[in-house]
Order: sequence, then structure tokens, then C-alpha cells
Amino acid sequence: MVQLAIIRHGHTPWNRAGRIQGRTDIALEETAAAELGRFQLPEEWANADVTASPLQRAVQTARIISDREPSTDVALTEMDWGKWEGLHGLDLKADPTSGFRDIEDWGWDWHPPEGESPADMWARLEPWVMGLKTDTVAVCHIGIMRALLAKAHGWNFRGPAPFRIKRNWLFLIDVEDGLTVGAPERVKLQERA
Repeated sequence: MVQLAIIRHGHTPWNRAGRIQGRTDIALEETAAAELGRFQLPEEWANADVTASPLQRAVQTARIISDREPSTDVALTEMDWGKWEGLHGLDLKADPTSGFRDIEDWGWDWHPPEGESPADMWARLEPWVMGLKTDTVAVCHIGIMRALLAKAHGWNFRGPAPFRIKRNWLFLIDVEDGLTVGAPERVKLQERA
């Protein structure tokens, strides 16, 4: 069995502004990078492989918390939000004609206009995750984490999610014949001495 630890990148200016980033390549904000500098991978994960989405916010986060250059994989690139990239989520939610849905109403096949569905993300993630040969830390995005955690929990994007993604936490997934929730389910980043 291989264990995968997934973690969300640090804050960007678009996160703070409530804009949908998707595949738009936004760097970490300076304060977020400085805050992340206080943390490192927990001791039990310090020697694991470190892979990141190729988007700079994920690569920067991986470098900061692991003190090394991560490998990158396009499978970890954030969900494609299509025509909604750069827009404000709250504005879309307030507009009844936008087609916006809260995550608990997505299902695996819902997608934003000209964007990706959770099923589309899983189709590119499955070969990557099932091909892991060693324990791995993946620095990625909330959409990618949702798809991986949905598979591990058996959640179908209907009703409340059985997990809550928080920054600075590694969410652990056991990879064998499929994905299952790790034990423990999550581990906090370690503060540097």
C-alpha cells in the first residue's frame, strides 16, 4: 500500500478577493508565503516524494514546506472553470441565470460553462494516483483535493461533503486497489523550530 498526503496551496490575491482561479497561474501573495515559511512537512513525511501541480502557487508552496524542488505533474492542475475563471463566486451565486451550483449539488458530471466536471478531473487523476509507487506528498488545489477525497470517502458530490478542507493540513489517502481515507485522516504541518 502507498499513502498519499494532499495539501492545498497557500493563499493568493485571487483567493482573498473571492475570485475563481482555476487554471489561471496566480502566485502566492507575499504574506501567505511568509506565513507558510513558519511551517514544514511533519517529520514522518519529510522524506516522502513531493509532487506539485505545475501552477506556480502550488510549486511555491511545495518548495516552502519541503525545502526542496518538487516534481510537477499536469494531472494535479486545478479544475478548469471555463468561462468562470476570474469571476467572483458570490456574484455567480447571486445570479439565478448563471447556472452556478454549490458543491453539494454538483454530482460527478456537473461542470461550469466550457469547464471541467469532477468526473473529468478524476479521469486525469486516476492514472496518476493509481500509478504511485512510493509515499507521496501532493501540493495541489481544492478542486483536485475534492475529487480525491470524494473517491476516498465514497462521496458523490451530492449532499454535504464528509470532509472539510483546511489549509496547512495534509489529508491522508491510502492507495491500494482504490482510495480509502487514511488513518489518521489528516495531519497538521509542523511549525519550524
